[in-house]
Amino acid sequence: MAIVIDERYLLGFLRGRELTSSKRDYGHALLVCGCSRMPGAAILAADAALHSGCGLVSLHTCEIAAVAAMSACPSAMLSIDGDECFSTLPQRMERYSCIGVGPGLGTECKTQSALRELLLRAESLRTPMVLDADALNIISRNPELLLHIPPGSVMTPHEGELHRLVTTWESQEEKISAASKLSADTLCTVVSKGYHTLVHLPDGTILENTTGNPGMAKGGSGDVLTGLITGLMARGYPSFEAAALGVWLHGYAGDLLSERLSQEGYSSRDLIPALGEAFRHLYSLLPQ
Repeated sequence: MAIVIDERYLLGFLRGRELTSSKRDYGHALLVCGCSRMPGAAILAADAALHSGCGLVSLHTCEIAAVAAMSACPSAMLSIDGDECFSTLPQRMERYSCIGVGPGLGTECKTQSALRELLLRAESLRTPMVLDADALNIISRNPELLLHIPPGSVMTPHEGELHRLVTTWESQEEKISAASKLSADTLCTVVSKGYHTLVHLPDGTILENTTGNPGMAKGGSGDVLTGLITGLMARGYPSFEAAALGVWLHGYAGDLLSERLSQEGYSSRDLIPALGEAFRHLYSLLPQ
């Protein structure tokens, strides 16, 4: 039986902020996202990370996306990959607390090679990662890369991406079993996105989220979740806490927007400012 992710569960590990703290106390998130065809994914992921509470956010992306990010995400630092797609690693990777990779990345051959290098570098540094979208699609084509995902990382596949990563299933029970096996085999948290998103832990524990609505079934919603979980992990939450908190906040933001604007009337970018309201709701429940 799954453990329900609700306010009571999250309040058990929700972190506050010290009065005398600085940005260096809350981690540095790196987002490796976007290509010339999909620059918006990089902006959504980076902006969500900036709303996660982490101290610093860097975005490594192509020049086209970087130009757009200068105005859309002025608080993010930029690491520009001169090509039209991900092809070179950012410098000084040891400074990052967590690396989120995949949204809008594309699957070009040079991107596949760069992702391999990124995984090997993160593995050597023991830097946890959040892998989504095209990062997972590339890994499904090169399954040996599963061996190089740093333990304690998070994968966030939707149903199609999960299909490509594991054998097909005939029932919901088989799908759950496949996601749990993927988690156990890689020592990573697996977020199986969809109606009542499930968070699979390597020890076999399953967490079930109950926030969210069909209005979130729009392009870019997953990019926002990737940035949010990356920022939470950079801040210091372990992978399963970051995943649980991330999916709940993400879904709660969608529920707020659904009540305010209808399920049809908001976009994935609207989720980002609503994250602040979701955080405020949780913190209001903490004992004074």
